[in-house]
Amino acid sequence: MQLKAIASGFVSKISFLNRSFGKKKFRLLDIGAGNHSASKIKNVFPDCEYHGVDLERDYNNSASDFALMSGFYEMDLTRLDMSSIPDNYFDGIWMVHVIEHLYNGDEVILKLLPKLVSGGYLYIEYPGIKSTKLPSMHGSLNFKDDHTHVRVYSVKELTVLLEQNNCKVLKGGTRRNIWFILSMPFRIIGFWMRGKKLQGNIFWDFLGFAEYVWVRKN
Repeated sequence: MQLKAIASGFVSKISFLNRSFGKKKFRLLDIGAGNHSASKIKNVFPDCEYHGVDLERDYNNSASDFALMSGFYEMDLTRLDMSSIPDNYFDGIWMVHVIEHLYNGDEVILKLLPKLVSGGYLYIEYPGIKSTKLPSMHGSLNFKDDHTHVRVYSVKELTVLLEQNNCKVLKGGTRRNIWFILSMPFRIIGFWMRGKKLQGNIFWDFLGFAEYVWVRKN
């Protein structure tokens, strides 16, 4: 996964965690727990019981990140063996820019749903079909800019899958963060002034790169 993609998706993680839980305590299973995600989330939600899942334990995490985790599961999700993760335990499962790296992401989702309590929330974000038609750019603007992307998913596909499996889709569509859109000119100027190459994620929300579904389990 490209770091800029993960950084851009982190804002959505926080936004939908706030919509789901506000200031309440909650147990979170974060699928894709690298890049100091535990520290960042615990900084905003100190009462969150954080559990992480990732392919590699040391994907840009430090000892202080692991100290904040109540659990960490190092696994290849495509193998569909989730037996080490407790069932009916988590209030939220977040998958932000993960399923596009999984050829069987639909099967992975079905294996994860039993881990979620009744009334729990699921948030999934990924590059949508529109990303396949956008120009190529440093930092990922076209789906194929990241060679580890293997499958394109859609809101329609995921909605059908989830609603057939005891879930209600609360909201879904193209990610359009108004603050990212309004700040786009300033971010562009900032990159130019620092002599840095523009990153594709600057344009994600304006051009509709990413899609999402926000779900509650019945």
